[in-house]
Amino acid sequence: MKASEIRDLSQEERYRKLNELTEALFNLRFQHEVGQLENPKQMQKTRRDIARIRTIIREAELLDNIKKRESPQ
Repeated sequence: MKASEIRDLSQEERYRKLNELTEALFNLRFQHEVGQLENPKQMQKTRRDIARIRTIIREAELLDNIKKRESPQ
């Protein structure tokens, strides 16, 4: 999943996608331990997607904090 695709999602959708990928990684790890994983690179791709989503979520949080501080009250 590309960063631009993640940025197009709403915050709620990002968290939903993060949960889906976390579950998928758990299943991939399980398959790997049992010896049924056909493509080990899929684990690496899923881990990177999780990191990418977490980074963009954090980025959005920081931008919201900056906007709150700069807005006149």
